[in-house]
Amino acid sequence: MPKLLLQYSDFQKDFFPLTLTRRFIDLRVGILTVADKWKTIALSQHVDLEIIAEDGSADIIWDARLIPKIALDIKSFFEQKTAPNDSFFDINSPWDIIQHNTSLVLDDIQLLKPNVETNAHTAQVSKTGIHPMYIHPTARLEHCFVNTDEGPVMIDEDACIMQGSMLRGPLYIGKRALVKMGAALYAGSNIGNDCTAGGEIKNTILHAYSNKGHHGYLGDSYVGEWCNMGAGTSCSNLKNTAGELKAWNMGTSSFVNAGKKAGILMGDHVKTAINTSFNSGTVIGGFSNVFNPDALFPKYIAPFQWGMEQQYDLDKLLEEVHRWMMMKGQKPTTAAFESIKTYYLKTIQQ
Repeated sequence: MPKLLLQYSDFQKDFFPLTLTRRFIDLRVGILTVADKWKTIALSQHVDLEIIAEDGSADIIWDARLIPKIALDIKSFFEQKTAPNDSFFDINSPWDIIQHNTSLVLDDIQLLKPNVETNAHTAQVSKTGIHPMYIHPTARLEHCFVNTDEGPVMIDEDACIMQGSMLRGPLYIGKRALVKMGAALYAGSNIGNDCTAGGEIKNTILHAYSNKGHHGYLGDSYVGEWCNMGAGTSCSNLKNTAGELKAWNMGTSSFVNAGKKAGILMGDHVKTAINTSFNSGTVIGGFSNVFNPDALFPKYIAPFQWGMEQQYDLDKLLEEVHRWMMMKGQKPTTAAFESIKTYYLKTIQQ
């Protein structure tokens, strides 16, 4: 029996707040935890792998941030003590998990699909798409809509998908999870065991036992266990300037790059009040009760405001307009820029 030691003590703090209450190897990266991913891949190749806690008897000592893909040859890995770089996902921060989440889910679906049926329970489902649905025999699907054009959908045991739900793969719905009426779940939705999902969710991991059961948007985020989001809770996942996002690293007490899309990083046992709104790249430590009684904006916000107390810098505004248009494959014309400048000068002189 090969023995593997996964090292994580040197970077456990880099994954706070998610690893404040669990070991890094018990963190979900895709459908499975780090440790379970290793064991499940090995089992699929008929290798009885043991993950040990001390290095005295380890056949290989491995950086736990290198997450194996289903294509990894376990026997060859232990014989050669290494494997090609493309056999692993390289995860160095929680935001990396979010950015790789869709690929991680796809990899795990391929690994776990022998345990479920293909296109089962589809009598009441309006399905389109070229990829299959993998539905556990005990799952219950009411009248819902599923699109597998971009990837498969996997629904685990005793999960319930209520009527009017809209699911777009690739995505995963965990054991005993509930997807509420009218929910819109986009690619990368990764709903853990015993969670409740509602409203609009995209490329987001819910670890287990957490509820986002009402209207509101949750995108490019990671939510720990036992969290509950009040009705209307939403997050931004993109700066209005279309620029790079910075997020707080609890381990180093400094800001780090979180990419262009980052929602919230929420530790375990966090509760939010109704209509709570989070900025992009927000980090929420565990065991918090989040509310803000003064989160009301005036009924009118004048043009070219930056926040509520100052005006936009014109050069920054034009740069951001350019970036936003480029994101849609468009390029602003000189005439368009001149029009913005004219309106800006006219407005601030009034």
